Amino acid sequence: MNKPLIYIVDDDPRSLSLLLKSHGFKVETFTRAEDFLAFKHPKMPSCLVLDVQLPGINGLALQEQMAEKGIAIPIVFITGHGSIPMSVKSMKAGAIDFLPKPFTKKELLKAVAIAILKNKIHLKEFTEVSLIQRRVKTLSPRELEVFRFVAKGMLSKQIAYKRGTSLQTIKVHRGRVMKKMHAITVTELIHFAQKAGLTSSKK
Repeated sequence: MNKPLIYIVDDDPRSLSLLLKSHGFKVETFTRAEDFLAFKHPKMPSCLVLDVQLPGINGLALQEQMAEKGIAIPIVFITGHGSIPMSVKSMKAGAIDFLPKPFTKKELLKAVAIAILKNKIHLKEFTEVSLIQRRVKTLSPRELEVFRFVAKGMLSKQIAYKRGTSLQTIKVHRGRVMKKMHAITVTELIHFAQKAGLTSSKK
């Protein structure tokens, strides 16, 4: 089983790196935010232990840039120069915790564990949505149209009437949609449509 990956961005990451490695984590260390941004982040359970005070891009600015770039790695902030407004700002932007130095090993490990759990849930969701979107792309234009109607809760006879098509034709398309989307029930099909973002469409 893959060990979670902990990124550390700190001007002196050695002691944190040793602590986290001793608890079974993989660790990647950076002394500059720019180097972390340039790194190829693998899709695996991970979190970022981030110092607020850094040369160049500081920790809060890095948090903003990660959001802009779609880097969805949970952040545990650490700082020796923190303030309440700084803490509130980082937490509102989605940080898992804000630990003022000196913090205990227990406090850090607890925050990291929460961040890893959150990231695992996110990755599972991302994988599920990606699979559903790939299946949606296999639908023909007419099948996609029927899928949208079904997702809105319309019955086959209602779809047939709206499209001016025979009920049997709609049933055939609906059956193909169920098969291609790997849906066993209509409820499951509607769930897939919601995950794929199809139910918000006005079409």
